[in-house]
Amino acid sequence: MLEIQGLSVGYAKRTVLQNLSVSFELGKLTSIIGPNGSGKTTLIKAAAGLITPRTGTVTVGGKPLSAYKRNEVARQIAYLAQIHESVSMTVENLVLHGRFPYLHYPHSYSGEDRSMASAAMERVGISHLAEEPVATLSGGMRQAAYIAMALARNTPYILLDEPTTFLDVSHQIAIMELLRSLADENRCVVAVLHDLPLALSFSDHVAVLAEGQIAAQGTPPCIAQSGTMENVFGISITEDREGTFCCRLKK
Repeated sequence: MLEIQGLSVGYAKRTVLQNLSVSFELGKLTSIIGPNGSGKTTLIKAAAGLITPRTGTVTVGGKPLSAYKRNEVARQIAYLAQIHESVSMTVENLVLHGRFPYLHYPHSYSGEDRSMASAAMERVGISHLAEEPVATLSGGMRQAAYIAMALARNTPYILLDEPTTFLDVSHQIAIMELLRSLADENRCVVAVLHDLPLALSFSDHVAVLAEGQIAAQGTPPCIAQSGTMENVFGISITEDREGTFCCRLKK
């Protein structure tokens, strides 16, 4: 389990999250949702060890994240940012970067590293693009390549910041189905999402963030029925018999 207790964190003099507690379990896909500026990205960065908390603790497997060495954290948690740097390399070389925490002197990739990268590319359906420059890929394929890089690290915890943003509907669903399958393999998958029906339809657990606090958390049906969405987003949520969620502006 990845557990956050009493977390307060911010930038310079501005506090973004205040005394926040939430946990993410292995075998579950958790979506973090909330209005713009509510602290979603800050939360997931803190969970990945990229931001030092002012107060509170982040623990992984019962051990404080601060007690891990940097490469040990990278072997536990794979973090995928929303905005990716422009890179001049092939898809295969990008995916191989996911193996960096396992490299030893003289820092050359082993047969196992290449095998893991190959399996990750096959998993997301981009093996045929291995020799293609990343810069030439469509938005959906580029996102798939970065997710393959995260998968190549072979970590039990995978944290993603808005993995479906700017993708068309078919690629959004493909990404969510992939994340769903990873959680079903007993990994802990946490994704910041803006598409509320998508988050509710695919997740086991949903955490609603508002003004730097957890406004509510629970299963998608519980969140949909709690009234939290009306209070936080000003919308109503309905669920049909097939478990599909629909959002409407609150009248």
